[in-house]
Amino acid sequence: MLTMSSALDRCARLYASRAAIIDAEATFTWVQHLDRVARAAGVLQAMGLRPGDRFGTLSRNTFRHAELLHAGYWSGLVPVPVNIRLAPPEIGYILQDAEVKALAVDEPFLGLLDHPAIRPCAAGALAIAPPAPGRRVPVYENLLDQAQPAPLHHSSEQDDAILLYTGGTTGRSKGVRLTHLNVVANGMQVGLAWYCREEEVYLHVAPMFHSADLLGTAFTLLGGGHAYLPQFSPAHLLKAMQDLRVTRTMLAPTMIIMTLQQEAPARYDLARMRSILYGSAPMALEWIRRTLEAFPAVDLVQAYGLTETSPILTILGADEHRQAAASGDMRRLKAAGRPLPGIDLRILDDMDREVACGEPGEVCVRGPNVTRGYLNQPEVSAAAFRGGWFHTGDVGCTDADGYMYLLDRKKDMIITGGENVYSSEVEQVIYQHPDVSECAVVGVPDEVYGEALYAVIVPAPGRTITQEALIEHCRGRIAGYKIPRQVAVVAELPKSAMGKILKSELRRLHGDARHR
Repeated sequence: MLTMSSALDRCARLYASRAAIIDAEATFTWVQHLDRVARAAGVLQAMGLRPGDRFGTLSRNTFRHAELLHAGYWSGLVPVPVNIRLAPPEIGYILQDAEVKALAVDEPFLGLLDHPAIRPCAAGALAIAPPAPGRRVPVYENLLDQAQPAPLHHSSEQDDAILLYTGGTTGRSKGVRLTHLNVVANGMQVGLAWYCREEEVYLHVAPMFHSADLLGTAFTLLGGGHAYLPQFSPAHLLKAMQDLRVTRTMLAPTMIIMTLQQEAPARYDLARMRSILYGSAPMALEWIRRTLEAFPAVDLVQAYGLTETSPILTILGADEHRQAAASGDMRRLKAAGRPLPGIDLRILDDMDREVACGEPGEVCVRGPNVTRGYLNQPEVSAAAFRGGWFHTGDVGCTDADGYMYLLDRKKDMIITGGENVYSSEVEQVIYQHPDVSECAVVGVPDEVYGEALYAVIVPAPGRTITQEALIEHCRGRIAGYKIPRQVAVVAELPKSAMGKILKSELRRLHGDARHR
């Protein structure tokens, strides 16, 4: 069966003595890990949950958080990992929309139980780590010691496995229903395309409430080991890679950039590291080059996907990165890669007709890893799924070799004077300036051209940059109508939990730039 319950059962039968959890606090074999998972499922069942019910988690990346997610898979419950960076009313909305019947809360977030929007869940709460003195919440480890192991529930492939909420940066969060088949299929697809092996140790750096964490599925299917980074910092990342003997991880470009700016990877023993996958946002060619230089013995791989696709759709492999580094021709690295096995990808126009090779259109996909829809939002689901295809909202094109190039989100494309401008193209040019650390380009209202290009820049450490210098840098590199005429220099850019720049927030902050 292509279910996560079957996958966990398989790990117990085939990989019993292998390390499943590698952590500074403890190491567990697959048998030990799944004993704790079965007892965690017993804890949830003792709280009155039955197959199909949902429970929420508010937690950092920890092995206990992983036990709870696996306990859901084991017992037919549906975990709902909630973004710990959201405001309490946003968290409350998700818990209410998902109709969670229990809530597991990590110690730093127990105070949220006092907020009126979350208080209704307090009666069904448990503390993943011991709470501060005076707060009376049942403690996970104590409950685990007393619990009876729950028997394995044999879910069907079409049963919901996990409910993940999108960021909600342009409105209310959407609950994405991922089935057991969705999750396992993408684990198999990623395992094939990323050449994963049985003896791997995967470091969970992406937040476990984010779909990127599902990359770990590939390693569960192979009986590999899992390590967890509770809080990202460049030093914490490299030390975890070294001390936990990590072989693979996934990093957002922002994480890579911060690491290269603040630390020297060569000072750490990373001999076991095989590959770093980067994704969730584009990375400028200049930073790809620096990453290849900083990690010369580590394969660099790019991936593109969405929560709705469990999450990976395309991969640009290590061979393409090595060839680009060897030849100095980095153009191929602008691609998001080619579709994974089992995924059909088409570029469609606004009439849902396929466009010619090289022409821009909306990226549309179908495959066993694609969600069946959104919770409680039939109209939104109907708009996104048409004619058997999921419409991603991303604009891209393909070349003759089948590589897909992302151009922009449909909502981020700028139309100035009747010309379409893809912000990613402009950003790639800006990133070539040595004084630029990060940048984002958005469209702001303009009385003459409809929209004008507005660049928001974070200077490199110790550097300064002026609007005039940036405009001059762009001349000769891109067409005149693509050059931003207004530039803001800021200390930092607003970002999501995965480090994705929030352009909707930039438009809100800088939308009246024409009046300044």
